[in-house]
Amino acid sequence: MATKDKAGNKEPGRLKQLWQIFNLTRETDKALIPLLALTLTLPIVAGVFVGLWLAAGSVFSLILYITTGVLLAVLLTLVVMGQRAEKTAYEKISGQPGAVGAVLRSALRRAWQASEFPVAVNPRTQEAVYRAVGKPGVVLIGEGARSRTKKMLEDERRAVLRAVPDIPVHFVHVGPDEGSTPLPQLNKALRKFKNSLRKAEVLAVSHRLTSLQRGNSMPIPKGMDPTKVRAPKPR
Repeated sequence: MATKDKAGNKEPGRLKQLWQIFNLTRETDKALIPLLALTLTLPIVAGVFVGLWLAAGSVFSLILYITTGVLLAVLLTLVVMGQRAEKTAYEKISGQPGAVGAVLRSALRRAWQASEFPVAVNPRTQEAVYRAVGKPGVVLIGEGARSRTKKMLEDERRAVLRAVPDIPVHFVHVGPDEGSTPLPQLNKALRKFKNSLRKAEVLAVSHRLTSLQRGNSMPIPKGMDPTKVRAPKPR
């Protein structure tokens, strides 16, 4: 069923959203259709075979096994399509200015405090530094070539330590260099750091660091938005 947003514009229903996600993803993901075919058919076929084997002539039991297979097929299909769509979205924006901001806005867990806007930016090269505050402390994320973001990261680290001394500060590089963190792995990279702050301390540090915000902003790259590629959950 279609709904309306705050501006009164009619939003597409869930089935239409799902169809849009499918069409956008299959344009670049050639493996999508074969994978979805498997996730749709295998659980149903398994449900039929298991039902015939274990139902012992009971029609009710057979229907129950088949229904379970159908529900599992739908669930797996939605999960696989959501994962493939998210992967496609990251591939479309990877390497563009503001890509890290898109991930911080859409994929970062609630335990983290971060903004889609960089705290430092090179207007000539559009390379930038983003800041995320979580239980591991402060993580500064360099977007771009490591050699050109290194100085910006060090400058920002000194600024952070002036505002909140003795807080752990970590670096993550997202860029073209060998050994840099791929954009889809950014969330995972943040979780690798050891926790050292409590939730209340995370909020206090984040509020304290807002005074360092320099007002720089960069647009989210055009293309598929990771916030809009997750498949609707089945009811």
